[in-house]
Amino acid sequence: MPVEEDDLAKFKKLGCSNLIELALILPQSYEDRNLYSQAKIGQNQLLDIEIKSFSPSIKFNKLIFFCFNLNTEVDAVLFQPKPYHRHQFIVAKRMFVYGKVELNFNKLQMVQPRIVKDSGGIIASYKTSLRQDVLKKIMKKYINLKTLMEEGLGEDIASLLIPLHFPIDFPALEGSEAYAKNLYALKFTELYNHLKILSSKKESYPALISFEGEYDTWTKTLPFMLTEDQLRAISKIQKDMTKNVSAKRMVVGDVGSGKTMVILACAYMAKEKGSVLMAPTTVLANQLFEEAQKFLPSLKVGLVTNKTKKKEDLNQYDFLIGTHALLYRNLKDRALVMIDEQHRFGTAQRNKLSKMMEKEEARPHFIQFSATPIPRTQAMINSSLLDVSLITQTPFKKDINTKVIHKNDFAELLNHIQKEIKQDHQVLIVYPLVEQSEFIQYQSIEEARGFWENKFDKVYVTHGKDKEKEKVLVDFREKGNILLATTVVEVGISLPNLSTVVIVGAERLGLSTLHQLRGRVSRTGLKGYCYLYTNTQESVRLKSFSTTISGFDIARLDLQYRKSGDLLSGNEQSGQSFQFIDMANDEELIKEVQKYLKTQGVR
Repeated sequence: MPVEEDDLAKFKKLGCSNLIELALILPQSYEDRNLYSQAKIGQNQLLDIEIKSFSPSIKFNKLIFFCFNLNTEVDAVLFQPKPYHRHQFIVAKRMFVYGKVELNFNKLQMVQPRIVKDSGGIIASYKTSLRQDVLKKIMKKYINLKTLMEEGLGEDIASLLIPLHFPIDFPALEGSEAYAKNLYALKFTELYNHLKILSSKKESYPALISFEGEYDTWTKTLPFMLTEDQLRAISKIQKDMTKNVSAKRMVVGDVGSGKTMVILACAYMAKEKGSVLMAPTTVLANQLFEEAQKFLPSLKVGLVTNKTKKKEDLNQYDFLIGTHALLYRNLKDRALVMIDEQHRFGTAQRNKLSKMMEKEEARPHFIQFSATPIPRTQAMINSSLLDVSLITQTPFKKDINTKVIHKNDFAELLNHIQKEIKQDHQVLIVYPLVEQSEFIQYQSIEEARGFWENKFDKVYVTHGKDKEKEKVLVDFREKGNILLATTVVEVGISLPNLSTVVIVGAERLGLSTLHQLRGRVSRTGLKGYCYLYTNTQESVRLKSFSTTISGFDIARLDLQYRKSGDLLSGNEQSGQSFQFIDMANDEELIKEVQKYLKTQGVR
């Protein structure tokens, strides 16, 4: 049933775009509006009364009612009286009032009586931007079995939602079987609506260039075996490229899972049809360029940064790797556009690279890569908007010890750092701030650097505002012992000799950020150490984090400690997206709703 034009403004005020979202606005409370012949002392109760007297004063109004259902007089008090009370409570007028009944000096009393129109049964009470009577009319008009089924819900789900708005009895208490059924219905409905909207946003365009790519020949030339997850992702992308529809895929890989090899496989499959990759930093672009030159000798590979000469003909290259400098160059049509560390680019930047090569409706195949693991539940939900591949395996078994440490562990930490440097291993120390702050009870880089520079050689320092940070990172990789930095090193440069990361004020960071920082060590199978320095004596979050190194498990833990972001709008990364769905644990329900949507012809 479509929303009538007269009601559109009301729906907008409620934040609803359809009837299902209206049905998910639950009452704040339920009131028993049945008339009883006995007083319910200490409880809210409906009284059928006639006003016998009204005595106003500055601080309160005193009233006397005759109550027909209790067959006795009741004293009533209105504190902080308003002028309109004189016009509502008129002597000799009969009405229904609702409020808490108390026994005071053997006389029944009601404080702050509220005039109500509804009597009989359990009445739902809402807290919304609309007046109660207006909202109830809307609910009565649109929420029924027929309209909810027309919106796509099954009769079993719809019939559980309706009594929440039009109850015959008080809703079931938590822990009961009936409560579990109601919660299931609410979760199913919320997820159904969410996935249906996501699916409608999934756009389809003709492919600019489609091709039959192969990668077996290339993988046989590699000095190592690719993991099953890498091969699975490459195979899916190979199938994407053969279709006449422009591919839109997200490849999500844990830190050190080998996403680079998937990128190179894609470029190899595209060959002379042309591919382009945009990376967020010059260091990362250079790193990928070096890898491409090493593992793709049969392709002509080009690098584009701010230093690349404007006159250089970029169309001579099969595979172009660059920073956002690519957005300001003329590029020929290429079959494949790839974005690495996609979350570090704005939506407009990501789309601009692809749009540069659009012809009428046709678009290049588009693949984004992310090193920020997401829970399987979120990946499944995202798949309604774009195709998702997860790379959970790592080419090298990660051997990282994670330990929560405090001030009294500092001597032991220094001893460990000295031992690692003697073995030509490198150490990263991450500080929360560059300069001192009275609000954060941890040293800043500027406060701490003197200590490290006096005690150790080859100490390098960088941070987000440092214009030379990329050069510092490269210099440190080649000849440094200790790097003092902020979370600027969360993603990006490979540091093969890095064995230890110390994170100062670890409890201040999200688990996914901690995981990215920890992921800087043990990239090549080197024994790794992660120290979480905190002034907090007990942190359940940090203890949980230290027990697993899987980014996907970490992402699930992260969801349990903070609610997930809004996937539909993309506006919030840490806020409430779902009212009922538990993104950390409702994987089976997501499968169920996706299966149900397919029966309705929704992909």
